[in-house]
Amino acid sequence: MEPIRLAVNGGTDIGQVRDENEDSIRCHSDPDYPFAYVVIADGMGGYSGGATASTIAADTLQKQLNELLSSTFLACSPQQQQLMLRAAMVEAIGISNRLILETKRTRPQFSQMGTTLVAAVIWQNFLIVAHIGDSRAYLWNNYGLQRLTRDHSVVQEMIDCGQLTPEQAQSSQVRNHITRALGVAEQVEATVNSWTLTESALLLLCSDGLTEYLSDHTIERVLATYRPALECVYHFIDDANQCGGRDNISAGIIEFCSRTDAVAEFSGETITLKPKNKEDITVRKMQR
Repeated sequence: MEPIRLAVNGGTDIGQVRDENEDSIRCHSDPDYPFAYVVIADGMGGYSGGATASTIAADTLQKQLNELLSSTFLACSPQQQQLMLRAAMVEAIGISNRLILETKRTRPQFSQMGTTLVAAVIWQNFLIVAHIGDSRAYLWNNYGLQRLTRDHSVVQEMIDCGQLTPEQAQSSQVRNHITRALGVAEQVEATVNSWTLTESALLLLCSDGLTEYLSDHTIERVLATYRPALECVYHFIDDANQCGGRDNISAGIIEFCSRTDAVAEFSGETITLKPKNKEDITVRKMQR
């Protein structure tokens, strides 16, 4: 296996309108092993409820993931490690859901709280992404941008059945109505997918305070343009604020560096876009 280098950066901002930041973000890159993660939770519920829910989720995922690299884990085969990582992610999501529900029962002022969640972990060249709600994960490399998550939302369901186009969804009155969240029901159904990464790439996680304003095309342009790549976090937050900043804004990036002559795979199918014959739009070290 080619040497793997991982670097992480993340940030969250209250935006221009809200009185409280209900987003929570946790980022980590291990100094000794090729292990990194980003967790973003976008809370809802108001009066500190959303912030409480997102903090519970982010802290729970962080704790579970920080405990993963035990001697037992390190002694296992790559296939066993992948299964353990997936199990740890699913277990942490279940624990988060139970803790939020328990808090709602014991603190009635938080009875309406809940949170979305998107979490991505890279171990060696193995990537796993879990999400609930409309916080998203994207992968970008030399072949372009690919969205790795599908929103659990009313507008996404309308797009899927042909009632809305993606462009119409951007201005829909129900664009912020999600169909799944942590802290709503006793059973929570997260979408969990995994990939094998075999070329250098950037992984972006973000809350809908970012995608409210920036299209996938704009996100791709930012990731392709600015270097060092991890500083794209600040450009994303700044751009969303300049466009209105009506919601809290969170973004996290994992930079995966490996050999560059292969593709990333998911169940035997590439997750990258095929190379296109188009003009190179990459600009290096462009000053804002």
